[in-house]
Amino acid sequence: MDTFIIIKIFFLTTLAFVVTILWTPLLTHFLYKYRLGKKIRDGEEAPVMAKMHEHKAGTPTMGGILVWLTTLVLAVVLFYLAAWTDFEIFDGLNFLTRSQTLLPLGALVASAVVGLFDDILNIKGIGPKGGGLRVKHKLIIYTIIALVGAYWFYFRLDWDLIRIPFLGNFFIGWWYIPIFVFIIVATSFSVNETDGLDGLSGGLLASSFAAFGVIAFTQGRYDLATFCGVIVGALLAFLWFNIKPARFFMGDTGSMGLGVTLGIIAMLTNSILILPIIGFLFMIETLSVIIQLLSKKFLKRKIFISAPIHHHLEAKGWPESKIVMRFWLIATVMAFIGVIISLMDKLY
Repeated sequence: MDTFIIIKIFFLTTLAFVVTILWTPLLTHFLYKYRLGKKIRDGEEAPVMAKMHEHKAGTPTMGGILVWLTTLVLAVVLFYLAAWTDFEIFDGLNFLTRSQTLLPLGALVASAVVGLFDDILNIKGIGPKGGGLRVKHKLIIYTIIALVGAYWFYFRLDWDLIRIPFLGNFFIGWWYIPIFVFIIVATSFSVNETDGLDGLSGGLLASSFAAFGVIAFTQGRYDLATFCGVIVGALLAFLWFNIKPARFFMGDTGSMGLGVTLGIIAMLTNSILILPIIGFLFMIETLSVIIQLLSKKFLKRKIFISAPIHHHLEAKGWPESKIVMRFWLIATVMAFIGVIISLMDKLY
């Protein structure tokens, strides 16, 4: 059985990669045909970043559709093939279950659709300074989605415990709800902030989902591990076209959906204290933005040339590909560390 599960995970990960690669030309043709290009942030609001990225204006966005739509289609098709046919192979390949993957898949699609709406606003030049939704509006949306997830966990799954590695599980009652909301909002915001260089967020997300796939597997959550594998496969195909020079950007439809989903998977695996390790660079990116905002407000000066920190390094003269590659390496190492801590905690 374990051998089949391993085959299933790797097969569907590979299938997701192949399917995504095959239908990418259709999406690319559509994006370029209708000139669905991203607008670079206003030069007055972010002059350094605008100058560095002015050559990217007009590059199609919404590439994140590749990831979440492939994941959704594979999950739904395999589910109904298992339900409507008598072939045992489809029963084995199905990974859409109420207890493990229905919530993260629903959250992925719901938040991705909201992100898609924001991308459309940006393309059409609608919203404050023609840039789509404000940060505060995004945070409100993240919070609403997180509250739905918290309700599901606390009232439907009767889940109110948090695990501290090497110390055990602790029941925290209704405090689980605000903690859940904070984790989801923080993670989704962090992923959104990281989506600023060709291939950056896609690579970091791939290593993060792979790490949580391993953690889910060690916990016997095989459908959730498969779900993570499918996302990784689709992300790798996305990266094929997103590495510099990017054919298209991930867009909010990708970063919002995958950020929310990553946080929910951390909650499902009871690994919220391992999330900052696996998602170390997401945390650093967010901290750089917060530090910059606080410094400008209270000290009337900037700590970084431009925030998030990847733009600061870019402004310092680091080539974009150098930043992305080094961030990928750091993310991979931190993912390994997170998995090691999870395994050690399991043995302890």
